[in-house]
Amino acid sequence: MTPVLALVGRPNVGKSTLFNRLTKSRDAIVADYAGLTRDRHYGQGRLGKRDYIVIDTGGFEPDAESGIFKEMAKQTRQAVAEADVVIFVVDARAGVSAQDHDIANYLRRLGKSCLLVANKAEGMREGLQLVEFYELGLGEVIPVSAAHGEGVRSMLEAALDALDLPDPDEDAEAQDERIIRLAVAGRPNVGKSTLINVWLGEERLVAFDLPGTTRDAISVPFERNGQRFELIDTAGLRRKGKVFEAIEKFSVVKTLQAIESANVVLLLLDATQGVTDQDAHIAGFILDAGRAVVLAINKWDAVDAYQREQVQRSIETRLAFLKFAEIHFISAKKRQGLGPLWQSIIRAHKAAMRKLPTPQLTRLLQEAVQFQQPKRAGMYRPKLRYAHQGGMNPPVIVVHGNSLDGVTDAYKRYLEGRFRKAFDLIGTPLRVEMKSAHNPYADKDA
Repeated sequence: MTPVLALVGRPNVGKSTLFNRLTKSRDAIVADYAGLTRDRHYGQGRLGKRDYIVIDTGGFEPDAESGIFKEMAKQTRQAVAEADVVIFVVDARAGVSAQDHDIANYLRRLGKSCLLVANKAEGMREGLQLVEFYELGLGEVIPVSAAHGEGVRSMLEAALDALDLPDPDEDAEAQDERIIRLAVAGRPNVGKSTLINVWLGEERLVAFDLPGTTRDAISVPFERNGQRFELIDTAGLRRKGKVFEAIEKFSVVKTLQAIESANVVLLLLDATQGVTDQDAHIAGFILDAGRAVVLAINKWDAVDAYQREQVQRSIETRLAFLKFAEIHFISAKKRQGLGPLWQSIIRAHKAAMRKLPTPQLTRLLQEAVQFQQPKRAGMYRPKLRYAHQGGMNPPVIVVHGNSLDGVTDAYKRYLEGRFRKAFDLIGTPLRVEMKSAHNPYADKDA
């Protein structure tokens, strides 16, 4: 499962700057629903082959008793509960404050893995200037500068090394390629639990809703028409006597981890509400993660013709970046439209795992160039020579040639369209990467 890092600390110590550094250019995923302020942001990052999820929190005052500070403290406690490692950020220039002591006392009582990080340490010598932070009782102090990137990689390595995680390559090899890992993602109350219960049957144990397990995605094996699936459940189902009661207990971390673990994601939307900001954020994360995706618009039977037209327009405008995904209009409650949904899920998985032969890719590339050449970049026109597959789930096509830095995004989209049509890559993202040949004279003096 993808590890989760939570950034906590008092206000103005640089948590958000560090969050932006750890997630690079990725947009934060913000949970925007009743009872949760926008002070808890989620993003994804990668160090080498290791992925991770970062949670940014507001200023933490553990003993706050009222007002917005109490709400912020509540959200920070939830982030700490969801995290595998807590990164406690302090201000190296301001020194230790009473609030830092309060936070340290709270973290020590939890007994969770914690790193003490002194931010804004650029230009400071280690030793005497940081020694006062050892009185917080959280072990070694890691100096970093979030604004300049100094020490951030070492901090990340320390955080990830603190966890007993499987090697990414070994974990990938251990997965049975015949099993489709399917995640059902979406906002609360869009019908995830209803759909899952229809698939599994109401007398099927899915998960116990116990304290401390809310951040875990629940994997449920099942089979349909001879095809084995592993359903990664984000809806949160619990047992109540002999009847299973579905609860829409939304966890952002749970959803993001499920997306990372899946081969295919079924993004469920609510026809009565259209496409919301939260839907768009989750869809963006699916695209960033490179997962195959199928869109399902639930509660289609509950809207009239005008609302249906509005929903379709909102999909075209707000989810235009998922235009490669197939769309289905369903009613989980009435079990309408679920058969074609399975066909699209299997089709998306096959597309994501498709093998693309190098001779065929190269021939398609040359045909595309003959039909439309790339624009000149300065004095030279990019020369695209051959292509090969660089990965699966999502498919990656690596194009080799000369002066490929000048290939525009529009031309990459043109190539993507040609490749998609030729290989029938429906339901999966496709990444086209350019790799220029090395110029042996580039490093020599004129």
